[in-house]
Amino acid sequence: MLSQLFLICSLSNINKMIYGYIRVSSDKQTVENQRFEINHFSEKHEFVIEKWIEETISGTKEIHERQLGKLLKKMKKGDKLICSELSRLGRSLLMIMSVLNECMKKEIEVWTIKDNYRLGNDINSKVLAFAFGLSAEIERNLISQRTKEALARKKAEGVILGRPKGRKSDKVKLSGQEKKIKNLLDNKISYAGIARILKVNRFTVSKFVREKLQ
Repeated sequence: MLSQLFLICSLSNINKMIYGYIRVSSDKQTVENQRFEINHFSEKHEFVIEKWIEETISGTKEIHERQLGKLLKKMKKGDKLICSELSRLGRSLLMIMSVLNECMKKEIEVWTIKDNYRLGNDINSKVLAFAFGLSAEIERNLISQRTKEALARKKAEGVILGRPKGRKSDKVKLSGQEKKIKNLLDNKISYAGIARILKVNRFTVSKFVREKLQ
């Protein structure tokens, strides 16, 4: 009987992954401190980190633009996500709540070290999941309402919203690339070659050179 129970427990843990997530916001920051904290924590709780996800990106970036977003899409029920602190998940409360709510929906466990935070499948986590989802929805509605009120106020004050008809934006696709394009031209790179490097149309390059560099 005991052997059967052990087998059932073992089978239930098959394919459940433990991920270590590390994020730094600049090249000057080191991932080693976070890695050390996660490794030490895992040894203490007898976990084995099976895959590490490291990225250098601002926490203000949308989740789908980060490795974290890709990771959450492939994680499955029962998987664990371990990171040093909640702020590694995002730089705003709304973003952190959004990530945690997604984890709750997929029944993914989230463990953070410095915050001593646990998100699992217990009743407390379910209450938190409801709170996260409700808070995120309220925050989205408040942001939308504030935006509408601000636009209505400006309109009432006579401010013209949007770009005036017939006026083209001063900012073009290659703005900020002047120095790079000039260097390429100095090195006898053709418009077509520059276009391939900058991943734009050749005519975009020729027009930019004609209007901005000559």
